[in-house]
Amino acid sequence: MRDTAIDWNDVWKKESAKSSVKKRDVTFWNEKARNFSKKPWESNYSEDFLKIMEPRRCWTVLDMACGTGALTIPLARYVRRITAVDFSPRMLEVLEEQCRVEGIENVRTINASWEDDWSSRGIDEHDVVIASRCLVVDDLRKAVMKLNGAARERVYISTIVGDGPHDRMIYEAVGRRLTPGPDYIYTYNLLHQLGIYANLFIIKDIRTESFRDNDEALAYYEHFLGKLTKGEKEDLRKYLQRHLVPKNGRWVLDYRRTTRWAVMWWDKE
Repeated sequence: MRDTAIDWNDVWKKESAKSSVKKRDVTFWNEKARNFSKKPWESNYSEDFLKIMEPRRCWTVLDMACGTGALTIPLARYVRRITAVDFSPRMLEVLEEQCRVEGIENVRTINASWEDDWSSRGIDEHDVVIASRCLVVDDLRKAVMKLNGAARERVYISTIVGDGPHDRMIYEAVGRRLTPGPDYIYTYNLLHQLGIYANLFIIKDIRTESFRDNDEALAYYEHFLGKLTKGEKEDLRKYLQRHLVPKNGRWVLDYRRTTRWAVMWWDKE
């Protein structure tokens, strides 16, 4: 059966509606912004993403839903100019401060969302457009077409593989079922249906999360889970007490988890 018999955007919407990981609003991200750039883990994701990109000095880049600049900051050293866009003004404030600290002067920030009219917000064409780990949108087809329309040469996107960054054991510890929603294969099938024959690479992000104490770990995982009931919070605390072990003056879980991200990119035809 050819994939034209399936509306992959519709399937993606239906699977997204089943997700137990709900879309967060701007208030949530504004509240989290100050600590968002101080993640308690080491990750190879940004380095691997840039290796896939092989950035060029002549490029202008649009980084959509950039957050506090996990890609913007390292990428700025390799390209001519970056426009960093996010719907959270406080995320952009953290990014701007980091640029000042590191002496980065080729980054322009714009406060805008997926749903906005990008041209009215001053988002014009760029050589390359990236959307990293941020395709939590209402309509995937529209988002992809907006990214594609803003790019002169190439588009890079990335999204979850399987459970993504979510620790299934943590969810089970508080009695919740993890349903992460549609992963990369839905997006890849949609791209194919749109006539976009994307390249695909899976980044294996072997992260090591470490914490000062149990309270910091509790706050970190509560960020992923959302608001917990009193009972859930106590269950999570007990779980962490059982599984956190000392290492190099910090506390780490006694098991390792690999997060995989699918990076898809294509050249404009």
